[in-house]
Amino acid sequence: FNANMHFLEMPAMFDGMKLAAVATVLYIIVRSLNLKSPTAAPDIIYQDTPLNLYLLKSCPILTKEYIPPLLWGKSGHLQTALYGKMGRVGSPHLCGLRMYLPMQDGATATFDLFEPLADHHTGGDITMVICPGIGNHSEKHYIRTFVGYSQSQGYRCAVLNHLGALPNIELTSPRMFTYGCTWEFAAMVGYIKRAFPQTHLIVVGFSLGGNIVCKFLGENQTNQDRVLCCVSVCQGYSALRAQETFLQWDQCRRLYNFLMADNMKKIILSHRGSLFGMSSSKMEDADLSRLYTATSLMQIDDNIMRKFHGHGTLKEYYEKESCLQYIHNVTVPLLLVNSSDDPLVHQSLLTIPRTLAEKKSNVVFALTLHGGHLGFFEGAVLFPQPLTWMDKVIVSYANAICQWDKRQSPCQEAQL
Repeated sequence: FNANMHFLEMPAMFDGMKLAAVATVLYIIVRSLNLKSPTAAPDIIYQDTPLNLYLLKSCPILTKEYIPPLLWGKSGHLQTALYGKMGRVGSPHLCGLRMYLPMQDGATATFDLFEPLADHHTGGDITMVICPGIGNHSEKHYIRTFVGYSQSQGYRCAVLNHLGALPNIELTSPRMFTYGCTWEFAAMVGYIKRAFPQTHLIVVGFSLGGNIVCKFLGENQTNQDRVLCCVSVCQGYSALRAQETFLQWDQCRRLYNFLMADNMKKIILSHRGSLFGMSSSKMEDADLSRLYTATSLMQIDDNIMRKFHGHGTLKEYYEKESCLQYIHNVTVPLLLVNSSDDPLVHQSLLTIPRTLAEKKSNVVFALTLHGGHLGFFEGAVLFPQPLTWMDKVIVSYANAICQWDKRQSPCQEAQL
């Protein structure tokens, strides 16, 4: 009888264990996918100026709830991974013109030019000058999606291809893009201003590109001529402060650091002949050996990247190439966008844009609860929409700025 009782208890025990296992798995899924996290409107930091109030009224998307896809959109890691592996859903095939600009040091900058597909709603000639993220270019899916949408709204688009990022374009000097070198972006902007003397510019930077565009605008006041506004998305603001956080394991940041370092290593090694073989190269064989064993961006920056511009130390490289000491000089309207669950940008770095928006009337800082790093996908349950919240925000903000500028222009002409 006791034996029979134990036999009957065994299935019940197994059922209990299975139930506990399922409960554990569900708990892990809920925790990792952050399913219990609420959706909310972005936290907007700004000063009460007529322009800022007009912008918030004209861009309802900035003050409305951002709703990511229900099942996975509240995970910053999945938003980031989806952007990183897939880019975007159904990104368009664009027809553009590739431009080549010789630089003073023998390098050749390249950018792609895309004409608008419709008239701009203001009737004006407006060009988006776009700087992509680290090692990115005009052929990346997230860039193509953003450019296609901007073209349909009446914007000409010029997209910088970071020096060395395009796999089929050889370097013509022993130098490639760095964290904060603005030379190629400046060359592209200069070309656009000369080729289209009537055009006004909307400056857009993604991630590392956000650092470059803010630094470019702040380096020289004349760089802001004919610029209507600037939008920076998901940048980290200070490489010096960011490097410490990239060695930490929270939010898997150390793993992301390794993956990005591996990608940078591949780009550098694909141009090994140009970077290490030319007579004017600043690299040595020992630098190449250290590159092979590097497991972090900091090691690559210290052994390779800082030497392109002759920086003596890694600290000097990060200080000189960050936009932090230049961004205060930017006087045009500036929208800074970040996500709280961005696994690459530590929360401590977000005090920089927050303080800036509190002190400077031209700056608006928008911080979303979700979105990851350059994700910002929208969608109902599982499948994301082709256009992201990020794409819509940039164009909506640009539209409002253009409308404001058009309203101001007759007043200024009347005064003259």
